Parts: sequence; C-alpha cells; structure tokens
Amino acid sequence: MRKLFTSESVTEGHPDKLCDYISDSILDAYLAEDKNSRVAAETVAGKGEIYITGEISSTANVDIEQIARNAIKEIGYTNAETDIDYKTCNIIVNVSKQSPDIAQGVDKSLEDKIGEEVGSEGAGDQGLMFGFACSETPELMPLPISLAHKLAKRLSEVRKEKIIDYIRPDGKVQVTVEYEDDKPIRIDTIVVSTQHEEKISMDKLKQDIIKNVVKPVVPVNLLDENTRYFINPTGRFVMGGPLGDSGLTGRKIIVDTYGGYSRHGGGAFSGKDPTKVDRSAAYMARHIAKNIVANGYAKKCEIQFAYSIGVAKPVSIYVDTYGTNTIPEEKIIEKISKTFDLTPRGIIKYLGLQNPIYRKTTNYGHFGKEDCGLSWENIIKL
Repeated sequence: MRKLFTSESVTEGHPDKLCDYISDSILDAYLAEDKNSRVAAETVAGKGEIYITGEISSTANVDIEQIARNAIKEIGYTNAETDIDYKTCNIIVNVSKQSPDIAQGVDKSLEDKIGEEVGSEGAGDQGLMFGFACSETPELMPLPISLAHKLAKRLSEVRKEKIIDYIRPDGKVQVTVEYEDDKPIRIDTIVVSTQHEEKISMDKLKQDIIKNVVKPVVPVNLLDENTRYFINPTGRFVMGGPLGDSGLTGRKIIVDTYGGYSRHGGGAFSGKDPTKVDRSAAYMARHIAKNIVANGYAKKCEIQFAYSIGVAKPVSIYVDTYGTNTIPEEKIIEKISKTFDLTPRGIIKYLGLQNPIYRKTTNYGHFGKEDCGLSWENIIKL
C-alpha cells in the first residue's frame, strides 16, 4: 500500500523559534553560573517588542535583556522595517521566582517523604512524554522530519554564508515522502518559503533555492520527474519575523520532536530546566527508544513515560514496536526498568542535563542531531 506523509521544519529566524532561542539562551546563562537553577523562561515577540516572563530561582546574576539582544543578533535580525532590530527593539522583563508550592514537590519527592526513595526529588509537573526511533535514516529518525530539518538548516546556512545574500532570517520548509509498505521510496513534494529582500524576482529565488538548498541536501535517488517543488508559493515574502507574525516560546513542539510521525505528550522544551520532565523525560525516552532500535530489538519503537508532580518515579511506562520487535515488548519494558533510573535526579545525572547545552538544541529538532554532542543521541549496549 502506498501513502504520503508530510513533516515541516522552520528556520532559526521563524518568530516562534526566535522566542525558543531567547528562552534557551537565558536558561544556559543561568546554568553556566548555577547548575541548580530552576528556570521556566517564556518569551513573546511581536512588532518591535520582546516580552520575557516566567519563573526563575537561582543564585546566578544574569542580564536577561542583554542575553535576549545577543540572541536576536546571532540569528541575524538587524532591520526594524522588515522584521526586528536587536539594537532598537523594546525588551520587557517580568520574571518571578518559582512557586513555593511547586518547589516543595520538586525539592523532596513523595517517595522521600514516606521513606521509599531517600533524598530523591519529585517531577516538576504531571504529564506524559514520548520518545521515538525508527530505522528510516542513519540517525534513526523518520525521513520526512529529517529532510525538513536539513533543508531548514541549509536555508539559514546559505543566508549566513552569503551564498544567497538576499534572503532574510524567517523561513519554513515542508517535505512530503511517499511510502510503500511502510518504507520511504521517493519525495513527492518539497515546499520552501523564505523571507527575502524586496527587489528580488521570484524566478531567481526559485532557481537559487533549488540549486543551493534543495539539491545539496536531498538524495538524488529520492527525486524524480514527478517531484513537485513549491518555492515561496504565495510570491512576495518581504515582511517577516515578529513584524510579520508574533512569536511565542513552545509553539513548535511537533517541529522539535518527530514531525507528527510519533505521538506527542503536549509539553514544550525550550526555556525549561531539567527538573521539568516535559523536557528531561522526553530526552530520556528518545535515548531509550533509539537504543532499542540500535540494539536490534525493533525497527521502530515508541516509548511513553507518565509522571505525577512531586513523585519521583514514572507512574507508567509504555512501549509500542509496531510489530517490528525481535523480543517480547514486556521484555523490553523489563530491560528499561532494570537498566535506567527514570527519576528526575537519575535522568539529569545520566544525561548530564545540568550543563548549559540547551542553545544547541533549539533549532532543527531536539533529536537526531548526532554532531552536537547531545547525550541522549548516544548509542549504548543494552
């Protein structure tokens, strides 16, 4: 049976990703000075203004406004007339400390209070997190999101390296893959939309994008005469960034994970320190799912953890291998339970999550980036 599946990615200049990057930059700045910082940094961007709010408890002394301006500058936003200017934009900071009601559950877990897990911390919130891996790509990610991320990253590279010197930071891509019997066989459609300077013709833009972005990234054997290309299908895209559309931290959760190919628990990542299991447990679930596939126990694996606020251990562990498993799924769950400490403290220690590593996770997905030194992408022997 043949079917189509589509995933999207966005560039680092997309308004939502701009906000994610500012939030993760703030988190890293706090962790660099105080590894025990509790951070939940939320950013809103729109019409020449950046609003930063959330809860932060830390001994670190951080200039949040300057961190935000530096992040905007790194992305390349320098023009208030078409998007935003890091030098002149208005930045409002409204941050409070973590709620003591939440802190009491994080500092000391329910298990600690009743003597089961002495010294353990509790989860920072209730929720469910999914991890996924499959054998479609070398990095064990679904092909549609893998290619979408690579195209979005390339779009930013050609801008910064001035290979295409007339495009601006905002952009997004979309890739549709055709499957036959659950195996990817070809690329059906590629969509690229990029912000650009005003006087550039659409014909030149389309030629340059296909030549310098699409062809260096997409394997030629996946393209054919029927592959469709939509390059800036609306035409003009001059006004972009927070001027063209508002941005908000945590609004690209499907881009950040598996492109919709696997389920999502609903929790966002950026701006959150690792006591928030929305982030840390999702990283751990990816690590375990990837290693289930890498160790040959399945060709496709989805894992779910569920946590209760103030409780250290997950309340449930779920595994689905879609019938591709080589050992029973209950044996896989047994291996997970015996091999890994899935308490917040155990995950943080195992993955080294108290280090300032989060800025490099923000863009082009939190998973599958094997060249960034991210611990949850490591392959181990189970």
